[in-house]
Amino acid sequence: MKDRFGIDWSKTRGSCFWKRPHMGRRVFFRQAAAAVGGYCLMPGRPLEAVAQAETPLGKAKFCVFVLMTGAPSHVDSFDLKVGPWLPSTFNPTTYDGVIWPQGLFPKLGENFDNIALVRSVKPWAAVHGLAQNWLQIGRNPTSQLSKIAPHIGSVVSLEMASRPGNKTLPGFMALNTNTGPGQGYLSPDHAPFFVNAGSPLPNTTFAGGQAVFERRFALTADLDAELRGGALGAATLENEQVNLNARKLMYNSDITKAFTVDATDRVRYGNGTFGNACITARNLIRADLGTRFMQINVGSWDLHANIYQTGMNPTNVNSLGRQFDSGLGNLIEDLRKENLLDQTLIVAMGEFGRTIGALNTTGGRDHFLQQSTLFAGAGIRGRRAIGSTDDRGAVTADPGWSRQRDIRAEDIEATIYSALGIDYTTIRRDDPFGRGFEYVPQSGVADAYAPIQELWG
Repeated sequence: MKDRFGIDWSKTRGSCFWKRPHMGRRVFFRQAAAAVGGYCLMPGRPLEAVAQAETPLGKAKFCVFVLMTGAPSHVDSFDLKVGPWLPSTFNPTTYDGVIWPQGLFPKLGENFDNIALVRSVKPWAAVHGLAQNWLQIGRNPTSQLSKIAPHIGSVVSLEMASRPGNKTLPGFMALNTNTGPGQGYLSPDHAPFFVNAGSPLPNTTFAGGQAVFERRFALTADLDAELRGGALGAATLENEQVNLNARKLMYNSDITKAFTVDATDRVRYGNGTFGNACITARNLIRADLGTRFMQINVGSWDLHANIYQTGMNPTNVNSLGRQFDSGLGNLIEDLRKENLLDQTLIVAMGEFGRTIGALNTTGGRDHFLQQSTLFAGAGIRGRRAIGSTDDRGAVTADPGWSRQRDIRAEDIEATIYSALGIDYTTIRRDDPFGRGFEYVPQSGVADAYAPIQELWG
């Protein structure tokens, strides 16, 4: 049963919060309330205020959003902190003053010239489902408008649909997950198209053969033509368009090629589901068949125990950390070699960070309200970090950007929209509540959030 905050506590009771004596219910509720309540009590939107928004950059044509579900440890990844707890196999390496876990992420290290880290990110909440949804819809999931809020990828699909180009494939592809926020109140045309990456796109051929299919499709078109002028004319036209869109995917060699994972690439990218999704993302960008936003999930990073023996083990190429490195590192490299990286914004992040310093009593790290994010492509100036934390990774020491505050999920949402040339201050007046739906909350009227322009130097 979900409470008034939308949290299903019947599921949460099986999580670490109820198993660990040092994270009892009272402590958990206090932290969750501080995170969620703090956001809800932010100043209201003064409708008379004038937004001082930056002009959208329009640097990218595609976005690959990597959701690191389960929340990776920021102090073992994008904001590495070296201490007696850290295995030597992490091989801390410095690139122009930026310390990097070379042993865990060697391929990404090879491509560090194209990578920028943002280390002053602060999540609103340390509850998995709540924080993951917050990232994907760019707003508080407990707010009223969240009930109709579309995924960021759906907004991108909507905005990109009016631009010229091939529209064979849907604008928003979810490449290795079949769950998460959908298109909200937007048209189903902008819903995530769920794909099992690594396998051919299903239902693109007919069991009776192409000749039989073509004959039957022609008969259907003839029947629809007869109905266009009748009482069912509008519905018939809509049905015809659906059929035509589906027809574009069938017996289409470009589609087959985009969803084919070469055996050599499969191994090079890590020989796993995440790598397959990264290969498919690369193929979709190559093909340019209409997909503009690709989400890839990779996890779980919920490593409360044995963090260096399991998920973040530099010596095991099949560990989660090394799989992440192989998939994302090769994606960045291939796009760069093919001159496609400057057209593609890549964002990789989890929903929050993990406890700092020495490991907990079970050799892992627990939930923590500080995190870091990886950006690449879209003309971003790499080989550097924006913002910094204190020497423990506990709090932001220097925000590193013009707003001089922690970077929030809404700022990252604004950055994605801006990089794609989308006006992040847009307020749509077609929402069911009639309140005006903001692409980025409070940006259209109060200038509360903004793109991280410093990524581009």
